[in-house]
Amino acid sequence: MLKIYNTLTRNKDEFKSIHEKKVGLYVCGPTVYGYPHLGHAKSYITFDVIHRYLKYLGYDVKYVQNITDVGHLVGDVDDGEDKIEKQAKIEQTDPVAIAYNYENIYFDCMDKLNIERPTISCRATGHIIEIIEAVKTLIEKGYAYVTDERNVYYRVKKFKGYGKLSGRNIEENLSGERIEVKNDKESPEDFALWKHAEKGHIMKWPSPWGEGYPGWHIECSIMSKKYLGETFDIHGGGMDNIFPHHECEIAQSEALNDKPFVNYFIHNNLVTVNGQKMGKSLGNFITLPDLFKEYEPKIIRFYVLLTQYRRPTDFEKEKIEESIKNYEKIEKTYFKIKKETKNLESIEKDEEIENIKRDFLNAMDDDFNTSLAISHIYELIKIANSELNKNDKDLNKLKNIENVLDECAVNILGLKFEEKEENKTDEKLLEYILNLRNQLRQNKNFELSDQIRDDLTKLGYEVNDKKSN
Repeated sequence: MLKIYNTLTRNKDEFKSIHEKKVGLYVCGPTVYGYPHLGHAKSYITFDVIHRYLKYLGYDVKYVQNITDVGHLVGDVDDGEDKIEKQAKIEQTDPVAIAYNYENIYFDCMDKLNIERPTISCRATGHIIEIIEAVKTLIEKGYAYVTDERNVYYRVKKFKGYGKLSGRNIEENLSGERIEVKNDKESPEDFALWKHAEKGHIMKWPSPWGEGYPGWHIECSIMSKKYLGETFDIHGGGMDNIFPHHECEIAQSEALNDKPFVNYFIHNNLVTVNGQKMGKSLGNFITLPDLFKEYEPKIIRFYVLLTQYRRPTDFEKEKIEESIKNYEKIEKTYFKIKKETKNLESIEKDEEIENIKRDFLNAMDDDFNTSLAISHIYELIKIANSELNKNDKDLNKLKNIENVLDECAVNILGLKFEEKEENKTDEKLLEYILNLRNQLRQNKNFELSDQIRDDLTKLGYEVNDKKSN
């Protein structure tokens, strides 16, 4: 039975989809104005595993992820520059070119991390008509108002449920803490649905309130409704999305549709670097293209999954070096097993291995606890290596382990095992050394042949001398 920690209820709730064996999953995607970073890796690896596990459980998952290519202002507030327009000025190019370029880089990095593409990837700029219609409806219902400066704001005090996700009350609203509150608002906590485009603003569209562009929060409400309906199963994102972004989405959507917005909110924790929050101002900001120069993407994926998603992932070089050793051990054992079992056709279920598989799935059922799940992968590897070192190997057990690794580590966790070319070179070299040793034995040079045997044993190889008939 799958249980999910639901930010909305602050409990682990049993998962029940709205429609039998179907799941609607919406995850806030990136604002494409810069290189994806380690925080993106944490979030999208998390939801990739959730997506994979729901499919493993037999659900038909419609996974929607947006691309914010307009309307996300610097500081996440309602006044100031659009992040994409600001970057366009820095790079002296068009905002659309900025969004297109960094979107391609984002997907390239996600592919390298073995993250499956969402069912639907939707862009805010492709939904302007629907956004305008929704804003008009909110005005008609009294939840929004137009100012003399032709901005449209959401009237927060009218929505009685504001704060139910974050636990904040209106007085705790962050509006105005980092940028001066726009003076045309009725109240400081009100947030923008549509912004009037100032002179020189490039990304703008005609509307009943003049040329402008959408607010950041309204975009996700409209795109999720279009592709998943007025109420859907799961909404995901980082903890930094809880307030104000997801809180505002709830207010807009439930006022607009007169229905609950989402049944389960899932939020992953953030990334720290050596115990400090990652940030450009701290000089510890790590982009994925830079990270991939130092570490293989599959190692980054594994490292992220070593921590349960609701706990912070601390990026430390010593820890990641240790995870590399553990990953390589799993990978090396995986291919040793495959080599031993390649001619095995039919097998019987092994009770010990089935119990470990059940433990793995129980960990995943407990709010997608990948950290505990991977500990059971280690158990399988330990058993496999013990079996591989025996003269009389239990091939049936090894094949069971291989199948569980394929099912759990590869398909569910998305770990990517690759047999390195150097391993094949090592095999040829080992074959050459063994042939040389056999020649030494035939020439009765037992002292040197025994030394080679002992040296190979130290390197982890077992040499068995069979007597000739």
